[in-house]
Amino acid sequence: MTTQANDDNTFFIILISIVATIGGFLFGFDSGVINGTIDGLQLAFDSDSVATGFNVASMLLGCAAGAFFAGRLADRFGRRNMLICSALFFIVSAWGSGVASGSVEFVLYRIIGGLAVGAASVMSPAYISEVAPARYRGRLTTIQQVAIISGLFMAFVSNYLLADLAGLSTAELWMGFEAWRWMFWIELLPASLFLIALFFIPESPRFLIASGKDEAGQQVLTKLYGPVAGAEKASEIKASTANDNHAPKLSDLMDQSSGRVRKIVWIGIGLAVFQQLVGINVVFYYGAVLWQAVGFSESDALLINIISGAVSIAACIVTVLLVDKIGRKPLLQWGSVGMAIALGLMVVAFMNADVGLDGKLDAGEWGPLALIAANAYVFIFNMSWGPVMWVMLGEMFPNQIRGSGLAVSGLFQWSANFAITMTFPILLAGVGLAGAYGFYALSAAISAIFIFIFVHETNGIELENMQG
Repeated sequence: MTTQANDDNTFFIILISIVATIGGFLFGFDSGVINGTIDGLQLAFDSDSVATGFNVASMLLGCAAGAFFAGRLADRFGRRNMLICSALFFIVSAWGSGVASGSVEFVLYRIIGGLAVGAASVMSPAYISEVAPARYRGRLTTIQQVAIISGLFMAFVSNYLLADLAGLSTAELWMGFEAWRWMFWIELLPASLFLIALFFIPESPRFLIASGKDEAGQQVLTKLYGPVAGAEKASEIKASTANDNHAPKLSDLMDQSSGRVRKIVWIGIGLAVFQQLVGINVVFYYGAVLWQAVGFSESDALLINIISGAVSIAACIVTVLLVDKIGRKPLLQWGSVGMAIALGLMVVAFMNADVGLDGKLDAGEWGPLALIAANAYVFIFNMSWGPVMWVMLGEMFPNQIRGSGLAVSGLFQWSANFAITMTFPILLAGVGLAGAYGFYALSAAISAIFIFIFVHETNGIELENMQG
């Protein structure tokens, strides 16, 4: 079925999608805020490079668990209820991370924040894909990445302004508390807004019908698409689950005839892992450390983060315009090629940098190349793998296994994120920036081959017609 444009309640669909994407904004803010607090954490908790790496990466342990359990629990309790839980966890984490007096306490609150980020990372795109018509589903789901990058951008701006007001991130700012603590507390404002707004959006109609709440599901579909198209869509959803009328479970990810994991699940895992192996979150989490290592001051490094954030938002807007026109696969394919080239140029710049007396890199005349290549890399990622991977995961799985497929893919995505983030300080001390980014460049090149061979286009296909 193709839903008629004049039957759509487009304003309402966009409005509830924007509410869902506040989860993406918090995902980005919570991920990016750590960027400006690393010096404060090292000073407050007296931690070495390995301990600092764990303080930064600890949230990602929660993210992996949050993505997995939210994906599974969403099939039982609903998409919206999982988003409400994530909003509550965002609030607890933001407050606790700022008041923490030691590494153990800080890690605990960051893991709670990770549960929230993990849940939001899979539930926001899933919710949007399940309420949006196929013809502009990609654009709306891509707004999730715009929200993520906007959250990162606002975290960078907030970090920069607070550090500038205090003089340093480790200096006292207001009420006797250091600036880095206020960097966490700022998040309480959007997290509270998210929680309140979620009570004013409906549950996913596909979840309602799959749960046997046909009347409630059809009411939502009628509000989304109009009475005629809503009734037709309700019939399609029922038909798509007619042969799988049991409650969704993890074993649905297995091919019943062969006893093996379905190919679509492996593709989802591959997309999730490759998105992290290209090293994007090293730039997001360690941007200030990276640019200080190349020779910039803390203030200049934080300002570069803001520029990178603005570049990312511009890239996502390009994707919004293209994703439903040229499709998902071309954006992923050429994004991989572009990232491999940009990362390769960064490796060249880092290899030609000198090591100063203080042990830090001095890029000298190679600094501009490193800066331009890094921002080109960030732009390309956020025009391709950043948003499109989440678009694909939100729509590629059949209705019956969407929750479980997202759970497993999200678990692998955040586990890979943890591994990349945790190992960067170790790689930086061992093989240097050139060695670390050489690995990320190789991963980008391999991801291009993966997309070419295994990934199929989902553009314009109704969710009920997705084959698993």
